[in-house]
This record gives sequence, C-alpha cells and structure tokens, in this order.
Amino acid sequence: MANDPIIRLRGVTKTYGSGPTAFQALKGVDLDIQRGDFVAVMGPSGSGKSTTMNILGCLDVPSGGSFEFKGHRVESLDRDQRALLRRRYLGFVFQGFNLLSRTTALENVELPLLYRGEDKKARYDAGMAALDKVGLKPWWDHTPAELSGGQQQRVAIARAIVTHPDVLLADEPTGNLDSERSVEIMELLTDLNLNSGITVLMVTHEPDMAAFARTIVHFKDGLVERIEKGKRS
Repeated sequence: MANDPIIRLRGVTKTYGSGPTAFQALKGVDLDIQRGDFVAVMGPSGSGKSTTMNILGCLDVPSGGSFEFKGHRVESLDRDQRALLRRRYLGFVFQGFNLLSRTTALENVELPLLYRGEDKKARYDAGMAALDKVGLKPWWDHTPAELSGGQQQRVAIARAIVTHPDVLLADEPTGNLDSERSVEIMELLTDLNLNSGITVLMVTHEPDMAAFARTIVHFKDGLVERIEKGKRS
C-alpha cells in the first residue's frame, strides 16, 4: 500500500562469529523508513548503525528477524537477487568518493549503467542528466584529480542517482569535506530528497549535518535508542 513504509525492520539481529567469541552487533532492531523521508542515523562506534546500513543496502544479511523492502522479504533472497535489488532500487554514496581516477566524471557516472548493459547513447544521456542535477555538467570531461573534494562528492552522488534509485544510502558523505563544502553537499541531498522524491538514509556523527534530516535515528548498544524529528520536519 502507498502508505506502507518503504523499509521495515522487525526484531533484526546480527551476530558475527560463534561460540565464546561471538559478537552480537544488533540485538533486535525495529525500524520503519517512510517513502520520501530523509533519515540521519547516528550513534557511537559499535552502536550498530553501520551494520544496520549494510543490511539495508543488501551488503549484509541479518542473523534473525525480518527485513522488508517495498513489501518484499529481503532476508529470504539469495545473493544474486539481493544484487539485483541493489542495482535497481538503491544508490550509494561513501565518505571516500570511490571514483575511478583515470576516467572522466561522465565515465564514472555511467558506470552503473555499463553494468546494466545500457547502450552508449543511453549511458551518455542519463550520465549528463545526472551531472546536470548536481551542477557539474560543464565538468563532464574532468578527471577526479581536476576536481575539488566537493565536486568529487557531487560526481559520486550523480553516479548514485543515475539509475533513479528509490533509496540513496550515504555513509558519512561529508566526512572528507570542509564545513562549506559539507553544507553544499547536504543542500544537494536535501534537494534530491524534496524534488526527486528519493528516500535518503545517511550515517553521520555530525549533529550539524543530521540537522538537515527530517528524522534522526539514534543507535546505542545494537538497538534503536530513540527516534526524533529533525528541524526540517
């Protein structure tokens, strides 16, 4: 149904290892993410926030509990099905940009479409449109070394949205940027959330960056400690 959350976690656990050395990273996480929300995930190191984001990004699987994405049970999917879900519905932005150094901004942005088997013209058109959305169309032929840190992160965001994902997962997207560039990136994510309808999930340890979100989820000791409304709510 339209009002159902796009993501629903119920009793999600994650245990690494076994026996006396086993570590329980998640201890029964319940969490709903509404379509079109902008969610900041916060918590100290070891709180479970990164493990949860890896599960939400289909990069890891829960040890127990249920994970629904658009009403479908993800924990029952096999590796190939999870990879297909990632390619079709999710976009990723990382702290370290993760751009290919010897290729142009456009070629970096086209990469997910290349994996999909799109033809050259379709990749070009979609890549240029994505660069235009992040304000970097004139820099399409520049390599990462010819771009500032903020511009590199914009290229990374363009690469993440070129497939028109339902959900954008951002892991410390401003962690390598100064305060001015950080605000620019957060304003860009806010614009994509408001005007493109992309649900944004962002891990951050910076309260100033979390303030851009509508919802702030605090993790502690493998559980959701509390959920509060952000200033944009």
